Amino acid sequence: MHHLRFRQVHLDFHTSPFIEGIGTAFQKEKFQQALLEGHVDSITLFSKCHHGLSYHPTSVGIMHPHLTFDLLRAQMDACKEIGVATPVYLSAGFDQEMAQKHPEWRVVRNDGKLAPHTEPGFAFMCFNTGYLDYLCEQIKEAVRLFPDANGIFLDITEARDCCCATCVQEMLRQGLDPNVWEDREKHRHQVQQRYFERTTEAVRSANPNMPVFHNFGNMVPFKGKNQKFFSHFELESLPTGGWGYDHFPLSALYIERRGYDFLGMTGKFNYSWGEFGGLKHPNALRYECAAMLAFGAKCSIGDQCHPDGHLEPGTYRTIGAAYAEVEQKEPWCADTRNRADVGLILAESCRCANGVGARTADFGASRILLEEHILFDVLDLDYDFSPYKLIVVPDCVLVDPALKTKLDTYLAGGGRLLFSGDAGFSESPEKRGVPDRFLFDAGAEIGEMSPFLPDYVLPAPDCRASYMDSPMVMYTRSRRVRVTDGEALGDVFDPYFNRSFPRFCSHQHTPYAPDSTGFAAAVIKGNVAYIAHRVFAQYADRCGVTDRTFVAGVIRRLLPDAKRSVSLPRYPSSARVTLRTQPRQNREILHLFYAEKNLRGGIRDDGVLANYAYPIEVIENLCPLRNVDVKLNTGKPVASVRLVPSGESPESLSISPDGREISFTVPELLCHQMVEVAYR
Repeated sequence: MHHLRFRQVHLDFHTSPFIEGIGTAFQKEKFQQALLEGHVDSITLFSKCHHGLSYHPTSVGIMHPHLTFDLLRAQMDACKEIGVATPVYLSAGFDQEMAQKHPEWRVVRNDGKLAPHTEPGFAFMCFNTGYLDYLCEQIKEAVRLFPDANGIFLDITEARDCCCATCVQEMLRQGLDPNVWEDREKHRHQVQQRYFERTTEAVRSANPNMPVFHNFGNMVPFKGKNQKFFSHFELESLPTGGWGYDHFPLSALYIERRGYDFLGMTGKFNYSWGEFGGLKHPNALRYECAAMLAFGAKCSIGDQCHPDGHLEPGTYRTIGAAYAEVEQKEPWCADTRNRADVGLILAESCRCANGVGARTADFGASRILLEEHILFDVLDLDYDFSPYKLIVVPDCVLVDPALKTKLDTYLAGGGRLLFSGDAGFSESPEKRGVPDRFLFDAGAEIGEMSPFLPDYVLPAPDCRASYMDSPMVMYTRSRRVRVTDGEALGDVFDPYFNRSFPRFCSHQHTPYAPDSTGFAAAVIKGNVAYIAHRVFAQYADRCGVTDRTFVAGVIRRLLPDAKRSVSLPRYPSSARVTLRTQPRQNREILHLFYAEKNLRGGIRDDGVLANYAYPIEVIENLCPLRNVDVKLNTGKPVASVRLVPSGESPESLSISPDGREISFTVPELLCHQMVEVAYR
């Protein structure tokens, strides 16, 4: 396995041919000083950018017209002198020079229009044209000229839905219909496979061990058959760039199970990539790097170099504020594995019912588990289910015979299952994406969809928020659940009528009819529970705390507190926790991390220049949490507990007689605190 370093910078350098003086302010000593001040131990440098320009002499591509020396070699040599690794970047899917010189190499949409990225901006290139030959020759040249590169990073590598002349002709030869999306998808996957094969071969043409990463931006879900073309993973997830702070945990908890080293990629930018002059608060980077470590990743922070080649000192002081802390924490973060009670099946990797986006269900489920501080992994159907106490099958996952067999085997071994909405249903043999029948015994008849939207739920007393005693509104349509030999965990109340012309009530929807109950909101029998609504999609959209409490109550029925690995009374839902095993050192590391996030921005008026206009989560102030109580069910005898890297002992440490259950108090948590639990 290729091992990554902990403190990387991804140095964007997409530089227009209309800018002069390229690299004229580059000075080796100042470049090195910035990296040292930033505590950087690896930096991705550019061979070729989205404009299609190279930053070194080239016999294949086009060197930037206003660059007079080998900038990439100068940067690499400066880095090598101070022990900083240097992966090399080439843009794959964007090449503006070739888009202009060879418009026939561009992606064409199915409506016949060219596929731009932004207007004005970069054009997508089709990997099924002569462009792929050109790209592979550029890669071969780069690995030949820079054999000391510490890997190749290829960007914008997803094959696009394309109807260019080459693609259309090839589809017709194969008997595929370019007018049919399914046929175009089949062809797109063929093009993607050829891209992987040829570019990876080019990367390793001079060195069979050269590391390579193909950047898709979003690595969820990852197709396992293509893993052989990667040496590691880099999870692009800029919280302020539209991803948000809960995107990275979902990606990391999924990709870690692939068994490769991986890093998280955030940015120093206030907004997103390509922002000159934008710099987020150092506390935001401190928190983001803490989250990467907590979820088992190495760290990467995106920067963008000025065309004259100098690095902004303030940027590297900001990066250094985070990376100085990472450097101290590395011994407790290397070669760790996530410890999880729950496996969340990734809806995006499955056949799904129509009507709700799989990603919405995934994000809602992930957020509930994160906010309830339930330790979990994210799984696809290739993964082993047996290590988990509970498998969550969210909202829209339809069960084919292979998945049914796998879940039945898991149940037979004592596992527990939670379904919601259309999850757990077979697919109609006549209609794609239409649920047919529920396949598991939850102690109820799970039937047709309710005719009412919205309706209302009053959870059972142990599944509801302490402050609620009346039905809560549900914004997704429920299935009619008639309890047979199971236990109802709540009741559904129908409204008096659906909102329509001429019948409506109040501003939004009709209230519930008090005597309308008769259907269950959730049901449990043995090790199987079912929730009648698509609760995870609803939480992703509406984020009602009462919704989360309801789901958490059902989970507690399946996963009693006594069997949970970690309990954090009075720990805020916005704080996060992970528990990671470090086998070689015979210890586990508990990560507690927290930052106050404020939603800001997204308000525009005429005359405001913005490529992005959306609210972003801003971290500015780090507020300490005091006296954080922790209870941990370790499963094996504990030798010692200490706060790291300081080495201090926690307060009120108590270890059970058999050494398998511990409790303690962390006096203060400021952003991130690790707790080392060493075993006998």
